[in-house]
Amino acid sequence: MKKTWWKEGVVYQIYPRSFNDTSGNGIGDIDGVIEKLDYIKSLGVDIIWLCPVYESPNDDNGYDISNYRKISEDFGGQKAFNELLEKTHQKGLKLVMDLVANHTSDEHYWFTESKKSKTNPYRDYYIWKDGVNGGPPNNWESFFNGSTWEYDKTTDQYYLHYFTKKQPDLNWENPKVRKEIFDVVEYWFKKGVDGFRMDVISLISKPDGYPNSEFEKFQETIINYYANGPKIHQYLNEMNQEVLSKYDIMTVGEGPGIDLENGPLYVDEKREELNMVFHFDHMFIDCGVGGKYDPIPINFKTFKTVFNDWDKALKNKGWGSIFLGNHDFSRMVSRFGNDKKYHEASSKLLATLLLTMRGTTYIYQGDEIGMTNVAYNSIKDYNDVETLNAWKSAEANGQDMNRFFDVVHLQSRDNARTPMQWNDKNNAGFTDGTPWLQTNPNYKKINVSKQEKKANSILNYYREMVAFRKENKTFVYGDYECLDVDNPAIYAYRRWDENEKFLVVHNFSDHSVNWSYNLNQRQYILLKSNSSENQKDIFEFAPWQVKILKQK
Repeated sequence: MKKTWWKEGVVYQIYPRSFNDTSGNGIGDIDGVIEKLDYIKSLGVDIIWLCPVYESPNDDNGYDISNYRKISEDFGGQKAFNELLEKTHQKGLKLVMDLVANHTSDEHYWFTESKKSKTNPYRDYYIWKDGVNGGPPNNWESFFNGSTWEYDKTTDQYYLHYFTKKQPDLNWENPKVRKEIFDVVEYWFKKGVDGFRMDVISLISKPDGYPNSEFEKFQETIINYYANGPKIHQYLNEMNQEVLSKYDIMTVGEGPGIDLENGPLYVDEKREELNMVFHFDHMFIDCGVGGKYDPIPINFKTFKTVFNDWDKALKNKGWGSIFLGNHDFSRMVSRFGNDKKYHEASSKLLATLLLTMRGTTYIYQGDEIGMTNVAYNSIKDYNDVETLNAWKSAEANGQDMNRFFDVVHLQSRDNARTPMQWNDKNNAGFTDGTPWLQTNPNYKKINVSKQEKKANSILNYYREMVAFRKENKTFVYGDYECLDVDNPAIYAYRRWDENEKFLVVHNFSDHSVNWSYNLNQRQYILLKSNSSENQKDIFEFAPWQVKILKQK
């Protein structure tokens, strides 16, 4: 297996709007990231992934780009970004940016031209269709509710938008569009950027004929219509040949709708497309028929099976991404752990899972201190366009809005976007002004400053675990095997190579568990645990306890 820096690296994802505000306007900025570079370096991570900081009207908080080559003045502009890139490299860190190439903002020059007339040179940069029977071209539904088609009376046609109507989809069938995107990628590589996380890259190739969806479950529509289009691999291979292969960079594609069958194709080293993808089999695990705002309980066996199946699918073929949270999902500990009685233990357990699996580890800002979901008092306190559209849709459909508000508390993307909790001072030390999104009220208990002073805090446990992973490359490249997959509380797996053999055992439950799986306790020594309990009986586990054992 080829060994590279991006396989061995640990990625720290920053949502700059919520990270650190130095201007006092309530919005995090690039200078705020620069100010915290020593903190980021102290975590032991190697790579910063910076969510979009380009010029944007912010209909979807920067994922609607109006100028790919311009850093938004909201974040400090190009000068601040140049300083960030230089100082990041000086500290031995890499900087990866977001590439949003499925769609632009409707305020992008290409689109303002495209909608002027059917003969405009930019018309075919986007996807325009005639209506059918006085309505949209087909029955497709947007990721953010409502039709994917928006009528434009200037030319009496509809344009396609998988997301908000201010995010028109680009037409990758047009070679000029592909050339434009490849030029943008090269522009940033020449500036010294170390790679791209490619937003919803699995959606760029559209299906032939744009047929109606026959599926009730939205996730099925994504898989069968929106994702993995007929030319997706042609486009990615072309991007690799034209630009990516010429630089020592990392690429990770966000892949809604990819599965075990087609996912490995994106990352097969022989195919020369992408280095990694984010699949969402574990992140959509609680989505019911109606999607994320129709949640169902998480099946723990399914959770384990997802990791097992993907490790097997990618073994010796490509490389995986290990993550449990990001800017689009609820807080990791609130979703997969117990953020109340076992907040500290379960936060540490999840950190251990992230840092002992095969694949590149991604840590989302705030997870290293165990930041939790927020429960605002009113829907007016929420900012996320997906949440607000889901609320309007639920209201229009006559749902019980008190019950739906409980779902919002569970599922809103704003859970992950509350300001970073630096200390117990006003606004959690995030800003001297009024924050763009209210801070989580628990910031006085959960913050960086408090955990810096506590030797066994969640924060310091993350630092220990990152260092431990780096000292033991078996956890990066070694083989993987899950044990006792049917166990309702235990997630246990072996990691080994020619030099070392490890056993990692997690108790994902609120009760104590004795688990030996017919293994001989004498053959193992305890290396690490998130708890001081059960040090002598290494197969006895307190609630949310994890142990890393080494085979003698």
